[in-house]
Amino acid sequence: MKPYTVGLTGGIASGKSVVAGLFAKRGVTVIDTDEIAHELTRPGGEAIGAIRSAFGASVIDADGALDRDGMRRLVFGDAAARKRLEAILHPLIRMESARRCDRAPGPYAILVVPLLVESGVERSRYARVLVVDCPEGQQVERAMRRSGLSETEVRAILAAQATREQRLAQADDVIDNSGTPEALEDQVSNLNEKYLTLAARSKTTS
Repeated sequence: MKPYTVGLTGGIASGKSVVAGLFAKRGVTVIDTDEIAHELTRPGGEAIGAIRSAFGASVIDADGALDRDGMRRLVFGDAAARKRLEAILHPLIRMESARRCDRAPGPYAILVVPLLVESGVERSRYARVLVVDCPEGQQVERAMRRSGLSETEVRAILAAQATREQRLAQADDVIDNSGTPEALEDQVSNLNEKYLTLAARSKTTS
């Protein structure tokens, strides 16, 4: 039977990884699509051959892994190149994340999908959509501090993502990550209880 799956998303520097870590700390299986993408594009990764064929050897580094910075620069301003890369990666990520969800040992799994809203929410894949939210100003500040990007660069990334309003419109649950770590812990605890209940209920009704 398909496990109860919660899709976790949020904009750049909203705190998705921190929230995912708090669920993992409570014994929840967390599957991160970014991590899967890294595995697919490391030396010998499943996507490397197709990426080399599509984009040429210049996007593969000396170790045989994807040159992520080079590729980011290439696809950022070029929608056709981005679609070509997504056509290679997305089916592989989807297959692997479904496999990991199916093998999840607990009552429910968290599937972290940064661009969940941008790529269209397939309700058949997620029992709930959980959005990690904070004000845009906070996102910009955190992203600059974390990655050393300029404000202009961060705002360009934000502009390419779904708006805060679009994300919240798709949310079944929202975590407000504008406050203290303690407030975040409380929200995750409450949601964990809620998802355990919902997952148990879905088993009895399916």
